[in-house]
Amino acid sequence: MIETNLSFCENDLKETYFAVCGGSDIAVKHIYTEKENKVVNTVVVGGKAYAYGNLINTEDAIERKRLIKRYAKLSLYKALAAFTGNDLPYGALTGVRPTKLAYEQIEKTGDFTEYFTDVMKVSPEKTQLVKDVIENQKGIYRKDAGDDFFVFIPFCPSRCNYCSFITHDLKNSAKYVGAYLDSLFRETESAKKLVKNLRSVYIGGGTPVAIDDNALDELLSILEEYRGKEFTLEAGRPDRITENNLNIMKRRGVNRICINPQTFNDETLKRIGRNHTGNDIIEKYELAKNDFSVNMDLIAGLDGETFEDFKRSLNKAIELSPDGITVHTLCVKAGAELKKEGTFRPLGDIEKMISYAHETLPLYGYKPYYLYRQKYMTGGFENTGYAKEGKFSIYNIDTMEDIGNNIASGAGAVSKKVDNAHNIIERYGNPKDIKTYIEKTDQIIREKADFFA
Repeated sequence: MIETNLSFCENDLKETYFAVCGGSDIAVKHIYTEKENKVVNTVVVGGKAYAYGNLINTEDAIERKRLIKRYAKLSLYKALAAFTGNDLPYGALTGVRPTKLAYEQIEKTGDFTEYFTDVMKVSPEKTQLVKDVIENQKGIYRKDAGDDFFVFIPFCPSRCNYCSFITHDLKNSAKYVGAYLDSLFRETESAKKLVKNLRSVYIGGGTPVAIDDNALDELLSILEEYRGKEFTLEAGRPDRITENNLNIMKRRGVNRICINPQTFNDETLKRIGRNHTGNDIIEKYELAKNDFSVNMDLIAGLDGETFEDFKRSLNKAIELSPDGITVHTLCVKAGAELKKEGTFRPLGDIEKMISYAHETLPLYGYKPYYLYRQKYMTGGFENTGYAKEGKFSIYNIDTMEDIGNNIASGAGAVSKKVDNAHNIIERYGNPKDIKTYIEKTDQIIREKADFFA
């Protein structure tokens, strides 16, 4: 475990420690000192001391704090990597969105590649991926471009064993569904007043099509005035997609949907708790592809899957030819059943899966246009969204790069107010608990109006 005298970034240092050391129990001491504009981070590991000095030339308190944290994490990473021999693909970039940091460096110096490879110790392959993403965001990426609208449905037909999202099994939470939707409709209607320059609408979950068709129609009717904008609904599970709810979506102005296989392997689908087959995915995709721009999600590293399993799934997705394919690296957090069971063991070569996706998708016209990383992500890799030219999602770019306001409705939804001029982001989070959210809806509506005022 790690000890530090820099209390405000203790959690960030712990994240770096676990990313490099994994389950190993290595005693580490981090000592931070500063004098005038020079900071020194000393890391003692295995009886050996590593010391790193950096200059911080800024009078801005927020920027100074940000740099202190960055250099502390970098120093810890370099010391642990030297001691253990474990080099991560993104080097010291734990808890950091790589593209966001790259954009910051471009604004300061005109380029980011040397900073990534030489300072932050990011691999050349991942540095090139970030470069490709930034290139593909041109024409969409624009600070202060406007507002994105997010609506959250927290219900699923069943809970996947790797899931740590704020979602609820529809059967077990049936008594709350009606009241929750009433609250959601009221909050969403009220939130429309906060929109000044809409860029996109995204209805996510959970599984939004898990609610009945009448409720789905009522929700979409509230947002129908945004017809013509990018309007996404995360349909997700093929076992809940029907010809009727697809017709409702089309009639109400939805133009993008997600149909998420995660894998086309039937045995894996059973193991992770999904009530559908690979053929069901194909059937529902064929039903939807002519009326919507479709994205498919796949997960590299699912419990029990080999590289060949993942390869077959990716090849099947490419064969179907949706407009977008997002490749996620398995991330098992504390709220996931897989984590609670203690049975999860990453099988197969995750790096090989991710590399195969990076090499293969561009050959079929899919370009990487956004990426992000999470805590506890297997192998320290990333989630990458690929899409065909002209099919990139505005919502994904805006939210991942933190370049616009996000007005969010629903239990656990987090609204975001972005001040790009001062590099400040403020957030307002709704209660995660469904019952609490229902009880406090009126208060949430008032507080969110004040927040955006």
